[in-house]
Order: sequence, then structure tokens, then C-alpha cells
Amino acid sequence: MLSGHVPKEPKNQKDLLARFDKRLNGDGMKPKVAVLFKMKSKPLEKLRKYADVDVLPYPRREELIKVIHQYDGLIVSPLNKIDAEIIEKAEKLKVISCHSAGYDHVDVDAATKKGIYVTKVSGVLSEAVAEFAIGLMIALLRKIAYSDKFIRRGKWESHTIVWSGFKDIETVYGKKVGILGMGAIGKAIARRAKALGTEVLYWSRSRKEDMEKEVNAKYLPLEDVLRKSDIIVLALPATDETYHIINEERLKLMEGKYLVNIGRGVLVDEKAVIKALKEGKLKGYATDVFEKEPVQRSELFEMEWETVLTPHYAGLSKEAMLDMGIQAVKNLLKVLRGEVPKDLVNREVLNIRPIESVKML
Repeated sequence: MLSGHVPKEPKNQKDLLARFDKRLNGDGMKPKVAVLFKMKSKPLEKLRKYADVDVLPYPRREELIKVIHQYDGLIVSPLNKIDAEIIEKAEKLKVISCHSAGYDHVDVDAATKKGIYVTKVSGVLSEAVAEFAIGLMIALLRKIAYSDKFIRRGKWESHTIVWSGFKDIETVYGKKVGILGMGAIGKAIARRAKALGTEVLYWSRSRKEDMEKEVNAKYLPLEDVLRKSDIIVLALPATDETYHIINEERLKLMEGKYLVNIGRGVLVDEKAVIKALKEGKLKGYATDVFEKEPVQRSELFEMEWETVLTPHYAGLSKEAMLDMGIQAVKNLLKVLRGEVPKDLVNREVLNIRPIESVKML
């Protein structure tokens, strides 16, 4: 005789239908998850062990609204905007897992009100983004991107144009680098900036004594960092407090300086930055992020000498994407197992929809 649990046979058709209805409602069935971008294969394979997965790369908003009601979970990139209307249509949705450290592309308030858990990743992008920030800094001061376009067009003799502007080409070495935001990314930038022979100044919501010891970083009030630095690097998240932290007034403190942004586009008043560049008050601007993305047109495109522009990919590297994908999948599965992830963004959701009530695995 076979050991183990033997399922009880339904006594009648009514019992059979009830059991079938239970399965339709989720008991005993895999959760259904949509991934809204091209995720690395390894984390995707892990997710498919526990969930029915649809990969819908960058769907149009209207397309997503039509199908969102089917899903228990979403994994989204910064290019997938999840607004209040999409969330309202998400009848079954329990968790939105952000494949990013930032989560301003998700309407967290709307998600919380509906009892949807929102998670982010942490730690995995710090080194990749910091490395990119230093790359932007060097490219901006040494005019690397500007010079690159000439040789690609077979115009070797045009190096004389660059030589004529040698007085505006500078080394990073010997500069004062001011970092706004000394979280994991800011710290990684500070270490690299120090290795390049710079003096590191910083402003953050709190003092970071570990970095003051490690790289001799000097904490100053925000306005003093802007006044005293040669290069200002933005490594802040997008919050109500940081919105347009670099505005027209603060740009007046930055005359003759360089600005690098690897935080979020809304940290700067882009119109004010363009004006400062046109007037020659801001020496240069390198950014990976923009106020409104994706960007099709911008006056910044015309300022090839003064700017270095990239399409929001500072964190893109093979290593970082793999780590980030694995963490995003873990966060989603943790919620669906009835566990609270450490990187839960909206902890108040626990009071609206207890974690036990979203358990499916």
C-alpha cells in the first residue's frame, strides 16, 4: 500500500466544482507575474520555478491597462511607469518589485492605498554607478566625447579645433569634488574621486564619519559645497525635499564649475541649467538622467562642447544587471511567501493589508 496523503475523493459534483473554484481563486496554483522589460535569463529562470511568467518588454500604457488585472506580481524597470490608473486596474496585484534602487516611476501612494507591496533593490548598483559617474566627470573635463566625433568622421585635422580650446580642457586631478548625497553610491564615488587626487567635500542628511576617516571627506552645508567645489556630483534620490535641489538660485553659487548628475533628472531645474550653460556661467554639465524621460529633443543636444549626455544607463553592466535581477526576484517571491523583505519601500502597507493575506507560495 502506498504511504502518504491520499486526497479525499469528492462526494458529489458540488464538491468537485467547489474544489475547482478554489483553484481558480489561487489556492494550489502558481502566482502569475509580468516582467515588463528584458530581464537576464538566470533570475528569470529562478522566477519561472515558482510563478507563471509573462515577459512583456516595455508595453505601452494602454496595453498594460488592458492586461494588468491578470497579475499577482510585477517586476518593473525605471522605464516602466506604473501610475495610479494602472494600479487601480490591477485587481489581483499584490507586489510591485522594482528592478532598480529608485522607485519614483511607481505611484507608491496609490499602491499603498490598494494594499500593494512595493520593493526596491539595494547595494548592487553602487560600484557600477560610481564608476560611470567618474567616467562622465573625466569625459566632461577632458572633452573626450566631443573629440571622438571628429575622428569618427575622418577629420584628423580637426584636432586643431580642440587644441584651440585647450584652455578649457582640464584634469580632474587637483580639483575639489563636492558630492551631494553620501549613501552607498556617494561613498563609492568618493573613494574613486580621492584615488584620482581630488579633495572630497560632501553634503548629506547626516554626517558620514566613516568616509571622513577613510578618504578625509569634509562635511559642509549644502550651499558651501556648491561654492567651494570645482565639480559637483549629484547622488541623491528623488524626493519632495530633493526636487530641483539645483535651481536658478543655487546655480548662481556654481559659476565656473561643472555639474554631474547620476541621481535623478528632477534633482535639477533643467531650464535653469540650460540657461546657465548658454550664458557661460556653468562650465559644463554631464548627466545620465533627465527631467522627462525618454528624451527626444533637448537644447542640451546642441551644446556638444559643454555637455556629456547618456540615456539613463549608469547602472547597466553585466554584473550589476544579474545581481539586480536576482534581488528583484527574491523580493517578489518573499512577499508572495508571506515574508517582509528588508527593502520594502512602503512599510505602512503592512497596516492596510497584512503580509499573511498576500501569501501564495
